[in-house]
Parts: sequence; C-alpha cells; structure tokens
Amino acid sequence: MQPDFPPTGEPPEPFPAPDVRASDADRDRVIDVLRAATADGRLTADEFSERMAAALASRTFRELAPLTADLVTPAGRAPASQAPESAPVKDVIRIDQRGGTVQRTGRWLVPLRLEMHPSWCDVTIDFTEAVIRHDTLHIDMKMRGGSLILVVGPDMVVDADSLATRYTDVNFRPPTEPDGPVRLRIYLEGRMRYGYIEAR
Repeated sequence: MQPDFPPTGEPPEPFPAPDVRASDADRDRVIDVLRAATADGRLTADEFSERMAAALASRTFRELAPLTADLVTPAGRAPASQAPESAPVKDVIRIDQRGGTVQRTGRWLVPLRLEMHPSWCDVTIDFTEAVIRHDTLHIDMKMRGGSLILVVGPDMVVDADSLATRYTDVNFRPPTEPDGPVRLRIYLEGRMRYGYIEAR
C-alpha cells in the first residue's frame, strides 16, 4: 500500500476498460481515496468500512469505479487539493476511523482545528511540507488506542499541557522554544487512552 496519505479527494489513475482485472495496487489506490474522503468528513466511518470491504473484494475496474464516483470532480481532480497555497483554510478537519492507519503528508493545507477521534488507529501528521497560514493549531483529541505521530519542523512547538492521558506513552523531543520565531504552535487538548503519542 502507498505509504503517504494522498492529497484529499485525488482519485486513482484513470480506469482502463471496465472489465479489465484490477491489481492489488489498483485496489490500494481506491482505498487511499476513501481514507482521504473520510478524513475530510465526506464519508462516515461506517461508509468507509463498507466501501473498503467492497474495494478489497473487487476483481475488475467496473466494480471499483463506483466506489469513488461521488468523491471526485468530473475532471477527476479536487481543485482545493491541487492548489493548497490558494485554497481557503478549512475551519475543521476531522479524522474518525476505526483501526488501520491514516497519514497526512506532503503539501496539505493545515486547518484552524483538527478533530482526532479515531480508535485503535495509527495516525501520522507531517507538518514539514504543509501549507501553514496561521501560527496556532488546536488538536481536539478523543483517541482510544493506536498512536499519534506528529512530524514537526524546528520552528514548531507542541504543547500537551491540556491533554489528559491514561495508559499512554508520550515521547516529545526536548520541549524548548526555538531560537527564532515560532511558525506553528500545536496545542493537544482532550484525552488519549491506551496509546502512544510522539512529536519528532
């Protein structure tokens, strides 16, 4: 499976003839689109589970195509994901998934707030190449099990003073202020149970 979280809403490569047999990589690309749509709130966790199961059971492109047909534009691309520098900043992005992994990497547009409500799911959020237009990000956490990995730059600070943890390992790099201006201050708030949090 592709290791990076795809740009939100970006579809797989154009489908060949409908009755051509799909490969594992073809099924994986469809699942990546479903994960992106779930992170954006366009699919519920139950819808994601149903479509993922259908994707894994699909044998031809005819079976795969309907699973993402309502998630992309007719041209096959979501404009906001193709130009994050000019796209409007979203107030909230919600990640709510049971099991599996979610990754947000590359050039993505950081919202004003992240709602993290997954269970037994491994989440990686990489800010090093992200488009950041404001100096604070509040992450509202209601996580149970799994892990949260934050990949940050030297001009970013993670603050977990308002986060309640239980049976959770927390591993932050030395919480010192950078020598220069803070580009992004990330506030972890809410709670984490039975998991692992790392900022690196």
